[in-house]
Amino acid sequence: MNNLDDQIESVTELDDELVMQYLLQNPDFFIRNARSVEQMHVPHPVKGSISLVEWQLGRQRNQIAQLEEEITLLMEQATINETLFGRLIELQANLADATSLQDMLNRLQRWGRGLGLAGANVRLFSESWRIGAPSDFTHLALTRSSFESLRIQRLGDTQHFLGSLNGPELLLVLPQAKAVGSVALSLMGEEGELGMLIFSSRDPQHYQAGMGTVMLDQLAKMLPGLLSRWIERA
Repeated sequence: MNNLDDQIESVTELDDELVMQYLLQNPDFFIRNARSVEQMHVPHPVKGSISLVEWQLGRQRNQIAQLEEEITLLMEQATINETLFGRLIELQANLADATSLQDMLNRLQRWGRGLGLAGANVRLFSESWRIGAPSDFTHLALTRSSFESLRIQRLGDTQHFLGSLNGPELLLVLPQAKAVGSVALSLMGEEGELGMLIFSSRDPQHYQAGMGTVMLDQLAKMLPGLLSRWIERA
């Protein structure tokens, strides 16, 4: 086999990996072949083909645009988190100033309505709290067994549910509520054993699956300690 055949065979055996290895091992390749690089063209879906330099500049512009978008999203999220944190601190201080359990529940309700919601309610699992008769708050009680079917269907292994409930489900958790379109329901306790916090809206689209639950999670962690001021744990 002559030299030409050897060269043809060598070229035929080249693949992406070999080319990449060569370029990595010869970082000065583009410097030594600058003029040839300027003449290289790569396929383009709109322009047909563009120079390698233009292609690289386009990639850099796209990367910069993506980075700017990510920074903007981070700044927006930081602003949202700051707002949520401020509201939580304000609510916690407000609830801590309550003079009775009913006063605390009323304050929570007013806070929810201040956000444009239909209501903000608490239901407590009777197995975890002493709220049986002669307590004035037996209406807060709910057995875990009666809630279990809803928990399996709506929450699964999660602590939160955002969306719409059907008639029997609403009657179970919010028996006094009217015209409820959607709810945000959060279980309280590390294993959801203490009860639930329920925000309700008349708008069926207000709460939807996939929405953020940062505030709900913090409220669900905060409330049991405040409730313990007025109700004894079982």
